[in-house]
Amino acid sequence: MINVRRRATLGLIAGAVGVATATGVTLNANAAESAAPRAAAAAGKNQVVANPSLDIDAALRAAEVTLKAAEKGGHRVTVVVLDRSGDVQVQLKGDGAGPQTAESATRKAFTAASFGQPTSALAGRVTGPGATLRDIPGTLFLAGGVPVTVDGQVVAAIGVGGAPSGDLDEQYANAGASTLR
Repeated sequence: MINVRRRATLGLIAGAVGVATATGVTLNANAAESAAPRAAAAAGKNQVVANPSLDIDAALRAAEVTLKAAEKGGHRVTVVVLDRSGDVQVQLKGDGAGPQTAESATRKAFTAASFGQPTSALAGRVTGPGATLRDIPGTLFLAGGVPVTVDGQVVAAIGVGGAPSGDLDEQYANAGASTLR
């Protein structure tokens, strides 16, 4: 017995073959798929892209330094270190940090990684009529997110949420980032 999904798939394939046959089109997916890589290789193009990132020890060290700076300042925060792609490498929630701090720290780090600038520097660019940077999902334009750069290239970002002001969040994020520069 053929299930519904298999019947639908077989119907689509049969329909495509019927259309191709009726119009005189020859379908040869393997030839098209294999020709593109050969052409790129023949042209001498490098097909591999390097995306440097922090190793886990460096990311953890930066997060710990950031959290300790906030604790020393008497603030309960969450620290998030993201890689260049916006994926979480480390998240440390300090004792007593509020429930909103993890989301805030993550979005600040994402914003800093995405734009390669501290979130405090971006805050002024999100005003005005019409669409702005603020409309990009996952971003937060409050101070507290800083990029980590190596040779001018963003490799990570640190976000902090929970201090009474974004300036303090950013001060703590910079403390962690300074261990990596």
